[in-house]
Amino acid sequence: AATRSRAEVDATLQTAKLNPAELLPAVHCLSFGPQAGGGECCLLQLEPGLCAELEAGRSLVIRGEKDEHAVLCSKDKTYDMKIADTSNMLLFVPGCKTPEELNADLSSCNIIHSQIAGFSKNYWELRRCRPKLKKLRKLLMEDPYEGPDSQKDQTSTFSKYTTEDLLSLIQASEEEILHQLQVIDACKIEGYWRILDFDYEMKLLNHVTQLIDSESWPLSKVPLCACLEELGSLEPREMIEHILLSYGRKYVDDGEVFFEMREDKICRATAQMLLQNAVKFNLSEFEEVWQQSVPEGMTTRLDQLQGLALVDKTSRPETIFLLKVEDLPEDNQERFNSLFGIREKWTEVDITPYIQDLCAEKQTVGALLTKYARASMLNGVKVYNSRRPIS
Repeated sequence: AATRSRAEVDATLQTAKLNPAELLPAVHCLSFGPQAGGGECCLLQLEPGLCAELEAGRSLVIRGEKDEHAVLCSKDKTYDMKIADTSNMLLFVPGCKTPEELNADLSSCNIIHSQIAGFSKNYWELRRCRPKLKKLRKLLMEDPYEGPDSQKDQTSTFSKYTTEDLLSLIQASEEEILHQLQVIDACKIEGYWRILDFDYEMKLLNHVTQLIDSESWPLSKVPLCACLEELGSLEPREMIEHILLSYGRKYVDDGEVFFEMREDKICRATAQMLLQNAVKFNLSEFEEVWQQSVPEGMTTRLDQLQGLALVDKTSRPETIFLLKVEDLPEDNQERFNSLFGIREKWTEVDITPYIQDLCAEKQTVGALLTKYARASMLNGVKVYNSRRPIS
Protein backbone atom coordinates (compact mmCIF):
# COMPACT_ATOMS: atom_id res chain seq x y z
CA ALA A 1 0.00 0.00 0.00
CA ALA A 2 2.92 2.33 0.77
CA THR A 3 4.09 2.22 -2.87
CA ARG A 4 0.72 2.27 -4.61
CA SER A 5 0.76 4.61 -7.61
CA ARG A 6 -1.99 6.82 -9.02
CA ALA A 7 -2.36 4.42 -11.95
CA GLU A 8 -2.99 1.52 -9.56
CA VAL A 9 -5.56 3.58 -7.67
CA ASP A 10 -7.37 4.47 -10.92
CA ALA A 11 -7.33 0.79 -11.97
CA THR A 12 -8.87 -0.17 -8.61
CA LEU A 13 -11.59 2.46 -9.05
CA GLN A 14 -12.34 1.12 -12.53
CA THR A 15 -12.60 -2.44 -11.20
CA ALA A 16 -15.02 -1.18 -8.51
CA LYS A 17 -16.98 0.63 -11.26
CA LEU A 18 -16.58 3.99 -9.52
CA ASN A 19 -16.39 7.27 -11.44
CA PRO A 20 -13.27 9.23 -10.33
CA ALA A 21 -15.01 12.49 -11.27
CA GLU A 22 -17.52 11.95 -8.45
CA LEU A 23 -14.74 11.55 -5.86
CA LEU A 24 -12.22 13.88 -4.26
CA PRO A 25 -8.84 13.65 -5.98
CA ALA A 26 -6.97 12.83 -2.75
CA VAL A 27 -6.70 9.12 -1.86
CA HIS A 28 -5.94 7.56 1.55
CA CYS A 29 -3.81 4.43 1.19
CA LEU A 30 -4.18 2.55 4.49
CA SER A 31 -1.83 -0.02 5.98
CA PHE A 32 -1.81 -1.67 9.41
CA GLY A 33 1.00 -0.37 11.60
CA PRO A 34 3.03 -2.67 13.87
CA GLN A 35 1.03 -1.58 16.97
CA ALA A 36 -2.45 -1.99 15.41
CA GLY A 37 -3.75 -4.53 17.93
CA GLY A 38 -7.46 -4.78 18.69
CA GLY A 39 -8.85 -4.13 22.16
CA GLU A 40 -6.14 -1.68 23.23
CA CYS A 41 -8.11 1.43 22.29
CA CYS A 42 -11.55 2.53 23.45
CA LEU A 43 -13.86 4.94 21.66
CA LEU A 44 -16.10 7.29 23.60
CA GLN A 45 -19.00 9.09 21.92
CA LEU A 46 -19.34 12.61 23.34
CA GLU A 47 -22.14 15.13 23.02
CA PRO A 48 -21.05 18.65 21.92
CA GLY A 49 -21.12 19.99 25.49
CA LEU A 50 -18.66 17.35 26.70
CA CYS A 51 -16.40 17.93 23.67
CA ALA A 52 -16.33 21.60 24.61
CA GLU A 53 -15.31 20.65 28.17
CA LEU A 54 -12.28 18.72 26.90
CA GLU A 55 -11.37 21.36 24.31
CA ALA A 56 -11.42 23.96 27.11
CA GLY A 57 -8.85 21.87 28.99
CA ARG A 58 -11.22 20.54 31.67
CA SER A 59 -11.30 16.90 32.74
CA LEU A 60 -13.89 14.16 32.50
CA VAL A 61 -13.67 11.56 35.26
CA ILE A 62 -14.83 7.94 35.34
CA ARG A 63 -16.12 7.05 38.82
CA GLY A 64 -17.19 3.82 40.47
CA GLU A 65 -15.83 1.14 42.75
CA LYS A 66 -15.30 -2.45 41.57
CA ASP A 67 -18.85 -3.57 42.37
CA GLU A 68 -20.47 -0.50 40.76
CA HIS A 69 -21.44 0.26 37.16
CA ALA A 70 -19.06 2.95 35.85
CA VAL A 71 -20.30 6.49 35.30
CA LEU A 72 -18.56 9.43 33.61
CA CYS A 73 -18.68 12.84 35.26
CA SER A 74 -18.02 16.34 34.00
CA LYS A 75 -17.80 19.19 36.52
CA ASP A 76 -21.60 19.35 36.88
CA LYS A 77 -23.22 16.32 35.17
CA THR A 78 -23.23 12.51 35.45
CA TYR A 79 -23.54 10.01 32.59
CA ASP A 80 -24.14 6.26 32.47
CA MET A 81 -21.55 4.43 30.34
CA LYS A 82 -22.77 1.60 28.12
CA ILE A 83 -20.95 -0.38 25.42
CA ALA A 84 -22.61 -0.09 22.00
CA ASP A 85 -21.62 -2.65 19.35
CA THR A 86 -21.33 -1.64 15.72
CA SER A 87 -21.40 -3.83 12.60
CA ASN A 88 -18.71 -1.63 11.00
CA MET A 89 -15.04 -1.98 11.90
CA LEU A 90 -13.87 1.35 13.35
CA LEU A 91 -10.27 2.22 12.43
CA PHE A 92 -8.00 4.66 14.30
CA VAL A 93 -5.89 6.60 11.81
CA PRO A 94 -3.63 9.32 13.34
CA GLY A 95 -3.62 12.50 11.27
CA CYS A 96 -6.48 11.28 9.09
CA LYS A 97 -8.01 14.13 7.07
CA THR A 98 -11.78 14.40 6.68
CA PRO A 99 -13.41 15.26 3.31
CA GLU A 100 -14.05 18.80 4.63
CA GLU A 101 -10.36 19.26 5.44
CA LEU A 102 -9.33 17.89 2.05
CA ASN A 103 -11.76 20.25 0.32
CA ALA A 104 -10.27 23.18 2.19
CA ASP A 105 -6.72 22.08 1.36
CA LEU A 106 -6.71 21.75 -2.43
CA SER A 107 -2.93 21.51 -2.45
CA SER A 108 -3.07 18.28 -0.42
CA CYS A 109 -1.10 15.38 -1.83
CA ASN A 110 -2.97 13.26 -4.35
CA ILE A 111 -2.08 10.06 -2.49
CA ILE A 112 -1.91 10.09 1.33
CA HIS A 113 -0.24 7.09 2.96
CA SER A 114 -1.70 6.45 6.44
CA GLN A 115 -1.02 3.77 9.03
CA ILE A 116 -3.84 2.26 11.09
CA ALA A 117 -2.93 2.49 14.79
CA GLY A 118 -5.82 0.40 16.11
CA PHE A 119 -9.39 -0.76 15.54
CA SER A 120 -12.58 -1.46 17.47
CA LYS A 121 -15.98 -3.09 16.95
CA ASN A 122 -17.71 -1.11 19.72
CA TYR A 123 -17.68 2.22 21.53
CA TRP A 124 -18.81 3.68 24.86
CA GLU A 125 -22.15 5.46 24.66
CA LEU A 126 -23.04 8.07 27.28
CA ARG A 127 -26.52 8.73 28.63
CA ARG A 128 -27.30 11.51 31.12
CA CYS A 129 -28.39 9.96 34.43
CA ARG A 130 -29.29 10.95 37.95
CA PRO A 131 -26.23 11.26 40.19
CA LYS A 132 -25.94 8.30 42.59
CA LEU A 133 -25.98 10.31 45.81
CA LYS A 134 -27.62 7.94 48.32
CA LYS A 135 -24.20 6.57 49.26
CA LEU A 136 -23.10 10.08 50.31
CA ARG A 137 -25.56 10.26 53.19
CA LYS A 138 -24.91 6.61 54.07
CA LEU A 139 -21.16 7.22 54.43
CA LEU A 140 -21.62 10.36 56.54
CA MET A 141 -24.26 8.68 58.73
CA GLU A 142 -21.74 6.01 59.75
CA ASP A 143 -20.36 8.53 62.22
CA PRO A 144 -22.71 11.49 62.85
CA TYR A 145 -21.29 14.38 64.86
CA GLU A 146 -22.66 14.48 68.41
CA GLY A 147 -20.89 17.63 69.56
CA PRO A 148 -17.46 18.63 70.89
CA ASP A 149 -17.91 16.82 74.22
CA SER A 150 -18.90 13.47 72.73
CA GLN A 151 -16.75 10.58 73.92
CA LYS A 152 -17.98 8.55 70.95
CA ASP A 153 -16.41 11.03 68.53
CA GLN A 154 -13.00 10.68 70.19
CA THR A 155 -13.04 6.86 70.18
CA SER A 156 -14.85 6.23 66.85
CA THR A 157 -13.15 3.85 64.42
CA PHE A 158 -15.29 4.93 61.45
CA SER A 159 -13.66 6.75 58.54
CA LYS A 160 -14.08 10.48 58.13
CA TYR A 161 -14.30 11.95 54.66
CA THR A 162 -12.72 14.97 52.97
CA THR A 163 -14.04 16.45 49.70
CA GLU A 164 -11.38 14.44 47.81
CA ASP A 165 -12.48 11.21 49.54
CA LEU A 166 -16.10 11.80 48.54
CA LEU A 167 -15.11 12.60 44.94
CA SER A 168 -13.38 9.22 44.72
CA LEU A 169 -16.26 7.28 46.34
CA ILE A 170 -19.48 8.92 45.08
CA GLN A 171 -20.71 8.45 41.51
CA ALA A 172 -21.61 12.05 40.82
CA SER A 173 -19.98 15.23 39.53
CA GLU A 174 -18.23 17.61 41.90
CA GLU A 175 -21.00 20.24 41.67
CA GLU A 176 -23.72 17.62 42.27
CA ILE A 177 -21.85 16.29 45.33
CA LEU A 178 -21.27 19.77 46.80
CA HIS A 179 -24.94 20.68 46.20
CA GLN A 180 -26.11 17.47 47.90
CA LEU A 181 -23.86 18.21 50.91
CA GLN A 182 -25.80 21.47 51.24
CA VAL A 183 -29.16 19.69 50.84
CA ILE A 184 -28.38 17.24 53.67
CA ASP A 185 -26.98 20.09 55.85
CA ALA A 186 -23.49 18.59 56.11
CA CYS A 187 -20.77 20.80 57.56
CA LYS A 188 -16.99 20.73 57.56
CA ILE A 189 -15.41 20.01 60.94
CA GLU A 190 -11.61 19.96 61.06
CA GLY A 191 -11.50 19.45 57.29
CA TYR A 192 -13.94 16.51 57.24
CA TRP A 193 -17.56 16.52 56.05
CA ARG A 194 -19.94 15.56 58.86
CA ILE A 195 -23.70 15.28 59.40
CA LEU A 196 -24.96 16.32 62.80
CA ASP A 197 -26.55 13.66 64.96
CA PHE A 198 -30.29 14.46 64.89
CA ASP A 199 -30.58 14.83 68.69
CA TYR A 200 -27.59 17.21 68.75
CA GLU A 201 -29.09 19.17 65.83
CA MET A 202 -32.37 19.53 67.73
CA LYS A 203 -30.47 20.63 70.84
CA LEU A 204 -28.76 23.41 68.82
CA LEU A 205 -32.04 24.44 67.17
CA ASN A 206 -33.74 24.53 70.56
CA HIS A 207 -31.04 26.89 71.91
CA VAL A 208 -31.63 29.24 68.97
CA THR A 209 -35.47 29.18 69.11
CA GLN A 210 -35.47 29.71 72.89
CA LEU A 211 -33.15 32.70 72.49
CA ILE A 212 -35.41 34.15 69.76
CA ASP A 213 -38.37 33.75 72.13
CA SER A 214 -36.63 35.27 75.17
CA GLU A 215 -35.33 38.25 73.15
CA SER A 216 -38.69 38.67 71.32
CA TRP A 217 -36.87 38.88 67.97
CA PRO A 218 -39.05 38.61 64.85
CA LEU A 219 -38.49 35.24 63.14
CA SER A 220 -37.66 37.16 59.97
CA LYS A 221 -34.75 39.09 61.57
CA VAL A 222 -32.50 37.02 63.84
CA PRO A 223 -29.08 38.70 64.34
CA LEU A 224 -26.04 36.44 63.89
CA CYS A 225 -23.69 38.39 66.19
CA ALA A 226 -26.13 38.41 69.11
CA CYS A 227 -26.76 34.64 68.71
CA LEU A 228 -23.04 33.87 68.74
CA GLU A 229 -22.50 36.15 71.74
CA GLU A 230 -25.36 34.66 73.79
CA LEU A 231 -24.93 30.99 72.85
CA GLY A 232 -21.15 30.80 72.34
CA SER A 233 -20.65 29.67 75.93
CA LEU A 234 -23.03 26.71 75.44
CA GLU A 235 -21.91 25.40 72.02
CA PRO A 236 -19.11 26.11 69.49
CA ARG A 237 -19.82 29.32 67.59
CA GLU A 238 -19.40 27.56 64.22
CA MET A 239 -22.15 25.08 65.22
CA ILE A 240 -24.53 27.93 66.13
CA GLU A 241 -23.84 29.55 62.74
CA HIS A 242 -24.29 26.20 60.97
CA ILE A 243 -27.73 25.66 62.54
CA LEU A 244 -28.76 29.19 61.52
CA LEU A 245 -27.60 28.48 57.95
CA SER A 246 -29.48 25.15 57.94
CA TYR A 247 -32.75 26.53 59.28
CA GLY A 248 -32.63 30.11 58.07
CA ARG A 249 -31.97 32.31 55.05
CA LYS A 250 -28.93 34.55 55.48
CA TYR A 251 -29.04 38.22 54.44
CA VAL A 252 -27.23 41.48 55.24
CA ASP A 253 -29.03 44.62 56.40
CA ASP A 254 -27.14 47.85 57.09
CA GLY A 255 -23.84 45.95 57.31
CA GLU A 256 -25.12 43.39 59.86
CA VAL A 257 -25.83 39.70 59.16
CA PHE A 258 -29.36 38.44 59.90
CA PHE A 259 -31.30 35.22 59.33
CA GLU A 260 -34.92 34.77 58.32
CA MET A 261 -35.93 31.50 59.98
CA ARG A 262 -37.53 28.92 57.65
CA GLU A 263 -40.88 28.02 59.18
CA ASP A 264 -41.51 24.90 57.06
CA LYS A 265 -38.11 23.36 57.84
CA ILE A 266 -38.35 24.01 61.59
CA CYS A 267 -41.89 22.55 61.69
CA ARG A 268 -40.70 19.52 59.70
CA ALA A 269 -37.73 18.85 62.03
CA THR A 270 -40.00 19.17 65.08
CA ALA A 271 -42.41 16.62 63.56
CA GLN A 272 -39.52 14.21 62.94
CA MET A 273 -38.45 14.55 66.57
CA LEU A 274 -42.00 13.72 67.75
CA LEU A 275 -42.51 10.82 65.31
CA GLN A 276 -39.14 9.08 65.53
CA ASN A 277 -39.93 7.30 68.80
CA ALA A 278 -43.46 6.15 67.86
CA VAL A 279 -44.43 3.37 65.44
CA LYS A 280 -47.72 5.15 64.70
CA PHE A 281 -49.27 8.28 66.14
CA ASN A 282 -52.96 9.19 66.35
CA LEU A 283 -53.19 11.94 63.70
CA SER A 284 -55.36 14.44 65.58
CA GLU A 285 -53.30 14.04 68.79
CA PHE A 286 -50.09 14.43 66.81
CA GLU A 287 -51.29 17.62 65.11
CA GLU A 288 -52.15 19.11 68.49
CA VAL A 289 -48.80 18.21 70.13
CA TRP A 290 -46.90 19.28 67.00
CA GLN A 291 -48.44 22.78 66.95
CA GLN A 292 -47.67 23.19 70.67
CA SER A 293 -44.03 22.13 70.11
CA VAL A 294 -43.03 24.64 67.42
CA PRO A 295 -41.88 28.23 68.21
CA GLU A 296 -44.62 30.76 68.79
CA GLY A 297 -45.72 32.42 65.57
CA MET A 298 -45.20 29.32 63.42
CA THR A 299 -48.05 27.30 61.91
CA THR A 300 -47.82 23.56 61.30
CA ARG A 301 -49.32 22.01 58.15
CA LEU A 302 -49.29 18.40 56.95
CA ASP A 303 -47.88 19.43 53.56
CA GLN A 304 -44.65 20.35 55.40
CA LEU A 305 -44.09 16.62 55.93
CA GLN A 306 -43.91 15.49 52.28
CA GLY A 307 -41.33 12.73 51.92
CA LEU A 308 -40.97 12.51 55.73
CA ALA A 309 -44.25 11.10 57.10
CA LEU A 310 -47.31 9.32 55.75
CA VAL A 311 -50.91 9.59 56.90
CA ASP A 312 -52.98 6.38 57.01
CA LYS A 313 -56.52 7.51 56.24
CA THR A 314 -57.91 3.95 56.23
CA SER A 315 -57.28 3.34 59.93
CA ARG A 316 -59.79 4.49 62.56
CA PRO A 317 -58.77 6.86 64.04
CA GLU A 318 -56.44 8.12 61.31
CA THR A 319 -52.74 7.70 62.09
CA ILE A 320 -49.42 9.15 60.95
CA PHE A 321 -46.00 7.46 60.89
CA LEU A 322 -42.44 8.30 59.87
CA LEU A 323 -41.45 7.32 56.32
CA LYS A 324 -38.37 9.15 55.07
CA VAL A 325 -37.67 9.22 51.34
CA GLU A 326 -33.90 9.10 52.01
CA ASP A 327 -34.33 5.66 53.65
CA LEU A 328 -35.84 4.16 50.47
CA PRO A 329 -33.78 2.38 47.74
CA GLU A 330 -32.16 4.46 44.98
CA ASP A 331 -32.96 2.01 42.15
CA ASN A 332 -36.33 2.73 40.46
CA GLN A 333 -37.76 -0.82 40.57
CA GLU A 334 -36.53 -1.44 44.13
CA ARG A 335 -38.07 1.88 45.23
CA PHE A 336 -41.49 0.92 43.84
CA ASN A 337 -41.20 -2.59 45.34
CA SER A 338 -40.47 -1.06 48.73
CA LEU A 339 -43.39 1.42 48.50
CA PHE A 340 -45.88 -1.24 47.39
CA GLY A 341 -44.62 -3.42 50.26
CA ILE A 342 -45.58 -0.63 52.69
CA ARG A 343 -48.93 0.11 51.09
CA GLU A 344 -50.70 -1.90 48.40
CA LYS A 345 -52.52 1.03 46.72
CA TRP A 346 -51.33 4.64 46.53
CA THR A 347 -52.95 7.83 45.29
CA GLU A 348 -50.74 9.98 43.08
CA VAL A 349 -50.72 12.73 45.75
CA ASP A 350 -49.37 10.33 48.41
CA ILE A 351 -46.76 8.57 46.27
CA THR A 352 -45.37 11.65 44.45
CA PRO A 353 -43.06 12.86 47.29
CA TYR A 354 -41.53 9.36 47.44
CA ILE A 355 -40.72 9.03 43.72
CA GLN A 356 -40.16 12.64 42.59
CA ASP A 357 -36.39 12.33 43.02
CA LEU A 358 -36.35 9.34 40.61
CA CYS A 359 -37.48 11.48 37.66
CA ALA A 360 -34.77 11.77 35.03
CA GLU A 361 -34.29 14.96 33.02
CA LYS A 362 -37.64 16.01 31.44
CA GLN A 363 -39.37 12.92 32.95
CA THR A 364 -42.63 13.32 34.88
CA VAL A 365 -44.05 11.46 37.86
CA GLY A 366 -46.89 10.34 35.57
CA ALA A 367 -44.41 8.69 33.18
CA LEU A 368 -42.76 6.84 36.09
CA LEU A 369 -46.13 5.60 37.35
CA THR A 370 -47.09 4.40 33.86
CA LYS A 371 -43.89 2.36 33.68
CA TYR A 372 -43.77 0.87 37.19
CA ALA A 373 -47.39 0.82 38.42
CA ARG A 374 -50.89 -0.14 37.31
CA ALA A 375 -53.78 2.33 37.67
CA SER A 376 -57.30 1.49 38.82
CA MET A 377 -60.26 3.28 40.39
CA LEU A 378 -61.18 2.85 44.07
CA ASN A 379 -64.29 4.64 45.38
CA GLY A 380 -64.03 7.13 42.52
CA VAL A 381 -60.34 7.88 43.19
CA LYS A 382 -57.49 6.81 40.87
CA VAL A 383 -54.99 4.61 42.73
CA TYR A 384 -51.79 2.80 41.74
CA ASN A 385 -50.62 -0.67 42.65
CA SER A 386 -47.67 -2.84 41.65
CA ARG A 387 -47.32 -4.28 38.14
CA ARG A 388 -45.64 -7.37 39.61
CA PRO A 389 -46.33 -9.55 42.68
CA ILE A 390 -44.68 -8.24 45.85
CA SER A 391 -43.12 -10.98 47.94
